[in-house]
Amino acid sequence: MAQTAMKTEPQGTDAVAYLGGYMEHLALIERLHRLLLDVVKDEFERLGIIDINSVQALLLFNIGENEVTAGELKSRGYYQGSNVSYNLKKLVQAGYMHHQKCAVDRRAVRVKLTEKGRDVRMTVAQLFARHASVLQKKDILAGEDLGDMNGAMKRMERFWTDQIRFIY
Repeated sequence: MAQTAMKTEPQGTDAVAYLGGYMEHLALIERLHRLLLDVVKDEFERLGIIDINSVQALLLFNIGENEVTAGELKSRGYYQGSNVSYNLKKLVQAGYMHHQKCAVDRRAVRVKLTEKGRDVRMTVAQLFARHASVLQKKDILAGEDLGDMNGAMKRMERFWTDQIRFIY
């Protein structure tokens, strides 16, 4: 009696090529994220800002003028890391954020940027604006390239989100 095993490997040349392209895409996403953190870190070191790391700087950038709870940071896509409480605590201690108990749910803490936090946000915004200007001037990425990439990344995000939902 022959046993049939479910195959998880792609079948055919097209499927193998597609898997290779997908794996390259995943590796690029991971490398680009690490490079983004390094770019921000280097900018802060150049400016002599050493009491904040790149993850925290991006968190401040993403929060902007909003007032949010720790839970909202993830649901709004402002923070993708695992130790949000640690980073919020450090940012409050360093004077980059205000925090206060939520009036409705006393267990929740709402956070917003201080003036010092808004300065960091501006520094990151200026860095990104400089990069966008150079990318455009040197024709490294055309506007339609950005649109195509953003569209593809949004479709990937929806696919992964659906995969997570189907697990539970």
